[in-house]
Amino acid sequence: MSDSSTGAKSTTLLIWLWRNYLHRHIGWLLVALAFMTLEGSMLGALSYMMQPMFDDIFVGGDTGAITWVAVAVMGIFALRALSAVSQQVVLTRISQRTAAALRLDLLARAMRQDGAFHQAHPPGFLIQRVQTDVNAINDVWRAIITGAGRDAVSLMALMAVAISVDWRWTAITLIGVPVLFLPVALIQRFVRAQARSARDLGAALSTRLDEIFHGIVPIKLNGLEDYQHRQYGEKTGRFVQSEIRAAFGTAAIPGLIDVMAGVGFMAVLIYGGSEIVSGEKTVGQFMSFFTAMGLTFEPVRRLGAISGLWQVAAAAIERIKELIDAPIHLTSPANPVPAPEGLPGITLDGVSLSYGTAPALRGLTLTAEAGKTTALVGASGAGKSTIYNLLTRLVDPQEGRVAVGGIDVREMALADLRGLFSVVSQDALLFDETLRENILLGRTDVSDAALKTVLEAAHVSDFLPKLSDGLDTRVGPRGSALSGGQRQRVVIARALLRDTPILLLDEATSALDAQSEKVVQSALDRLSGGRTTLVIAHRLSTIRNADKIVVMDRGAAVDAGTHEELLERGGIYADLYRLQFQDGKMLVDERGRPLPAAPPAEAEAPREGWLRRAMLKLVG
Repeated sequence: MSDSSTGAKSTTLLIWLWRNYLHRHIGWLLVALAFMTLEGSMLGALSYMMQPMFDDIFVGGDTGAITWVAVAVMGIFALRALSAVSQQVVLTRISQRTAAALRLDLLARAMRQDGAFHQAHPPGFLIQRVQTDVNAINDVWRAIITGAGRDAVSLMALMAVAISVDWRWTAITLIGVPVLFLPVALIQRFVRAQARSARDLGAALSTRLDEIFHGIVPIKLNGLEDYQHRQYGEKTGRFVQSEIRAAFGTAAIPGLIDVMAGVGFMAVLIYGGSEIVSGEKTVGQFMSFFTAMGLTFEPVRRLGAISGLWQVAAAAIERIKELIDAPIHLTSPANPVPAPEGLPGITLDGVSLSYGTAPALRGLTLTAEAGKTTALVGASGAGKSTIYNLLTRLVDPQEGRVAVGGIDVREMALADLRGLFSVVSQDALLFDETLRENILLGRTDVSDAALKTVLEAAHVSDFLPKLSDGLDTRVGPRGSALSGGQRQRVVIARALLRDTPILLLDEATSALDAQSEKVVQSALDRLSGGRTTLVIAHRLSTIRNADKIVVMDRGAAVDAGTHEELLERGGIYADLYRLQFQDGKMLVDERGRPLPAAPPAEAEAPREGWLRRAMLKLVG
């Protein structure tokens, strides 16, 4: 990357940051700039006061000048202190509000993205962007504004004093500055590359931590502590190396400035010392010049350090800008059709969908009648969960039509479409809030009587007295303070309160013990009453009473009917059923989970070759 392209990209990023965030605070920025100007000019005033201090008082012996010089110096320091505090408070206000707005925009944008986006950007990556990268930007842009304001003004004021004393001395002091341009440009490119690498490695570390802490039980059970520790250690080592290299580059710029400052001062002492000895210049003039130039190199060092820090921030801004500018593919139509009223049915007509090169659905056609329960069965990977994603527009099909109540889901506003569904899955999503907040989810229009009815219908009231603070008990991260059955009942209560016409059940009882399953199933039966219900289940015992069972295989519907009809016809469903209920003994399903025994009469069938046929159909 050339220096010109690097500079152009930096300018583009600054313009983007200004247009989208900083311009909102233009008034306060002008106030901060005024205080920074005042603070910066005080250094020039201080260096200017060196000449009367030495020539009039120390050399000339003018005792009358002592008072006004002392008051002037005191005033300079007082104004500098007042302006420094004021601009710091104002800049903190601007920076914190800007960072908050940036985080909120990133979160809102990420939540609106589809599943493919979140597969490519895991939680740790997004957390790194929202937290760490925004903090990096927040710190650096404050330094840039301070440098552009206070330090730039200080530099101009001090240079004016130095030039007023002797422009030749000033030119000699700055003789080494042109030599800095090329090495500084190279160092900036190096810092940008290392900072970009550190940002990516930081995201990988956050993702690894997220996976470790959420999977701590399997890690312990499989003895993976040393393996995970080693993996995290390797990534940490690379991250530390990138950070050290970036810090070296950032510190090298002010270091080079110090070397050039030393060369300049050595030259001016050799050249100017003889003029003072000969009487061409006074001691006061030299002290004023020396103070001005000595103070000059401090803001120059800070400005040089900012150029290195900016490369770190630029790497973070690039990543954030990529996320904010990432297109959102699943959006509401410009002129949405109103959602259907009453109890809508569900239709999928010739639907095909692939994830990358892997087909999930192949010309699927099925119907779920309004007000009835339709179950989806089949081996893992048959495409059952993909149907839920299509109905709620978490993904769109490449071919075919998905309709709810006769209306194509792509013709409805996303909020209206998703407002038709309640979902209860095996992964009960709870937040680290109170039980009440997890059920209400921000709603304020629910009466105590309505909430009580929901709690009883979902059997939440059965375990509520056992909780220390009742409904105000915090459920812990992801509901860890509750059992699996209790979490499921909370989600069912939430769905009951939502009161939507369509219910999607995704193996809602698969992870529960027999006692919990009985209670949760009772709550689910109440929930599904009077609704269009679509059920995914591997436990066939839970769907025997469904109005229709659709059998899926490799992304297509291969059979449909009631439980009795499918058993009578034979085929995949009958084979799966016999696989689960052989001879009335306790068996396991295809995922290795225990299943209740079926009545012996239903298990009676010629067994010769049936297991082989079932397994062949399961694996295709």
